[in-house]
Amino acid sequence: MALPAPSPIHLLRSHSSAVSTLSISTDNERIYSGDTVGQVIVTSTRSLRPLASWKAHTDSLLGIEEWGSQIVTHGRDNRLHVWARPEESASIRQGPATLSDLSTPTTCYSMDVNALNYCRFSLLDLAGASAQEGLLAVPNLVESALADIWSLPLCKRLHAAIGDPLDTSVTAFSDGRSGSKSGIIMSMHLFYSALSAPSSSMSARELRLLCAYEDGSVVLRKRTAHETKQTVEGRGWEVVWKSKLHVESVMAMAVSSDCTLALTVSADHLVGRYDLLKTQEAAESTPAGTAFKTKHPGNGAVAIRSDGRVCAIGGWDGKVRLYSTKTLKLLGTLVHHKQGCQTVTFASHIDRVPLCGDLKEDDSSSDEDEITVEEKHARGRWLIAGSTDAKVSIWALMDFEKTST
Repeated sequence: MALPAPSPIHLLRSHSSAVSTLSISTDNERIYSGDTVGQVIVTSTRSLRPLASWKAHTDSLLGIEEWGSQIVTHGRDNRLHVWARPEESASIRQGPATLSDLSTPTTCYSMDVNALNYCRFSLLDLAGASAQEGLLAVPNLVESALADIWSLPLCKRLHAAIGDPLDTSVTAFSDGRSGSKSGIIMSMHLFYSALSAPSSSMSARELRLLCAYEDGSVVLRKRTAHETKQTVEGRGWEVVWKSKLHVESVMAMAVSSDCTLALTVSADHLVGRYDLLKTQEAAESTPAGTAFKTKHPGNGAVAIRSDGRVCAIGGWDGKVRLYSTKTLKLLGTLVHHKQGCQTVTFASHIDRVPLCGDLKEDDSSSDEDEITVEEKHARGRWLIAGSTDAKVSIWALMDFEKTST
């Protein structure tokens, strides 16, 4: 039996247009939100006041993510920007700040990208590197059914046109376009395989790319080329498995923090769950994907909690539904937004806040504003949702220790 729905504990009303993307910093200190006119707002989770607000793009935001001391934004204006992250000043803590009072972050560098897909970037931080370095996956600059991988901050393309070289068939889509059989990429996730030994050096780990497509399929690929070798036309990559569970385009995909499972949602009533540990050999006998039927078609957002036990799905009806990721049993429904829920994200559980956050907490230990461990635990149970109604809702969830099994 589903649990009774709570009310949001906070509502953020800083946006004047539909909220299209959300994220939260790994230390749960900052909420990032972007809307359909290109505005980005950074909100403190302590004061719930804006730390920064600026016109980052000339079109809708597809994605936003904190990356160390920087912020990555991706817009429909075919641009990707990396910004210097603003710090929370004492003046903002002491009194209310209007959005016009806030300074605009400095641009570190920018890239031209292909945003035809409505597909946001995927950023893989190269932890352990001597400087802040990462790998960025985005749709190919020319062909939206293929993927490119870039090195940051060099903005150097390492792998070009990753896709299925055998899929040369062309099909016509309902909007009159023609293209590859799978259609354009709708969502992607770049990660190192969890099958790699934890002690493996960075060069020994297996790089993988998970792509969800317009035809409802999901494909997992792995890099077979040497780490330092640049590749073109998809060479140096091979398919691990393919799975097609949806009859409609994949609208959103989420991958667990340990990169062992993924979930997809679509306009249909299905939720797809995929085993990212499934090998090529095993996938030949048992499929990597499993479809779960729900009673609620029309879904546009999905997120997995950092412990992997609970997922949230945002519906076009404005409701956010919570499910067990193991059984896809409905755990509860969050009802507030009157228009479609476009984006959802979970805060990190306190025991999963990365070690890099320890320094920040130590630095602020003398701060008059330091919060208690109990408050940190409470923030670790937050779920944040963004809607077409231009509001961001913050919900305090229970642990679901028993109900999510």
